[in-house]
Amino acid sequence: MKGIVWDGDRAALRDDVEVRDLRPGEVRVRLAAAGLCHSDVSVMDGTIMFPTPAVLGHEGAGVVEAVADDVTSTKVGDHVVLTTLGNCGTCAACARGKPTFCRISLGKLSRPFTVGGDKAFQFANTSVFVESTVVPATSAIPIPDDVPLTSACLIGCGVLTGVGAVFNRARVTHGESAVVIGVGGIGLTVIQGLALSDSLPIIAVDTNPAKEPVARAFGATHFICPGPDTDLVEAVKEIRPYGVDWVFECVGSTALIRTATDLLDFGGGVVMLGVPKMGTEASFVVNTMYNDKSLMGCRYGSARPAHDIPLVVDLYRAGRLKLDELVTATYPIEGFDQALEELHDGKLARGVMVFED
Repeated sequence: MKGIVWDGDRAALRDDVEVRDLRPGEVRVRLAAAGLCHSDVSVMDGTIMFPTPAVLGHEGAGVVEAVADDVTSTKVGDHVVLTTLGNCGTCAACARGKPTFCRISLGKLSRPFTVGGDKAFQFANTSVFVESTVVPATSAIPIPDDVPLTSACLIGCGVLTGVGAVFNRARVTHGESAVVIGVGGIGLTVIQGLALSDSLPIIAVDTNPAKEPVARAFGATHFICPGPDTDLVEAVKEIRPYGVDWVFECVGSTALIRTATDLLDFGGGVVMLGVPKMGTEASFVVNTMYNDKSLMGCRYGSARPAHDIPLVVDLYRAGRLKLDELVTATYPIEGFDQALEELHDGKLARGVMVFED
């Protein structure tokens, strides 16, 4: 079958990818749609170190085509969103609603694929740039059949990360102010989460002026497009003189993380969502943080996939959360290079690979 394989030098479409038979607790999913996320790019540019060869992609949705005998959470024919979060579902962390803390699954690498007869790794517990994949049943969350899979696929990474950061990690409340740095797929879902939480104002920041209309359409009340001579702190404080309650850094820049701490009002917090290169260190002026300010890491929106994915779907079906509008363009799997180029050019909120039935 076809799949996008990273060999350490380049990502290329291969037609000699195979996936192994099911083991207990697993399901096989035929992919219908898969979003192109910056984390896939981060593997290719070395920001995220990952062994090779690996079948790429991690933001997908499809139809269950087989289940192991012991699986009861889903069945053949179900439409599912795949979650990148490896979680066993039974350990103490999972049982208390903290699956992002699951140490049983954390860091485990699976090789369910072969490429040209050689074993290949699964990226981010899913690998969705391929026609079919095998995942644990806990990674396949059933959704109603009336949700378009081209939109639903985005829930599995970008949407859950962005909305979850607002709902689960920051727990933004009515009237709290926020800045969102980086108006890509994750930034737009952060903005949506803030709007749903009645945050005000919601200040979007991006160096691409073309992002302003979409940022406002998704709920931003203000937009700042900083130039080389812009003092971002001063620009934000023209809107909120004492700073804001929350800053969500969605770029992965240590310089912006430092700047984000300077944007905070007393008691404010920075939530780091962007991913700098592994091993990168950031700095800030310590005494500026003493007025109850905080710097918060956030893994996968602190999400509980079995709870949060159905919640996101319900919000979408109720017309309160935009998913369709996040999809800028769709491509066949053969169009991966074009999608990658348009992502680098800043043309996409999300590009989605679609698979023929």
